[in-house]
Amino acid sequence: MNPCLVFDIETRPDIAGLRRRHDLPPELGDADVAAAAQTLRRQASGGDFLPHHLHRVIAISCVLRAGNKLAVWSLGEPDDGEAALIGRFFELFDRYTPQVVSWNGGGFDFPVLHYRSLMHGIAA
Repeated sequence: MNPCLVFDIETRPDIAGLRRRHDLPPELGDADVAAAAQTLRRQASGGDFLPHHLHRVIAISCVLRAGNKLAVWSLGEPDDGEAALIGRFFELFDRYTPQVVSWNGGGFDFPVLHYRSLMHGIAA
């Protein structure tokens, strides 16, 4: 039986990326940066959902069935950065070559992970 990986990511707006993209001043608070970006997005597209590359990954949770074993966990440690989380996630593919199960993985999770891995120089 092939290994099976079920996963989900959680994200927050990439405040630093939003500041650069919209040339927002450093004294503007993070919540105001996010609100400004969502307002600009609504004006441009009619919705406030940010582009995939402007979502910063803050958590990846997994369920892995490999053989007779089942594991449930979240990747990384509380102080790990985004690059460490994404790197560990793609290490699972190198190790297990699993069948993947996700909710909206093709429409959100994988695009975000691929864009963010490119930003960090991580092979996906």
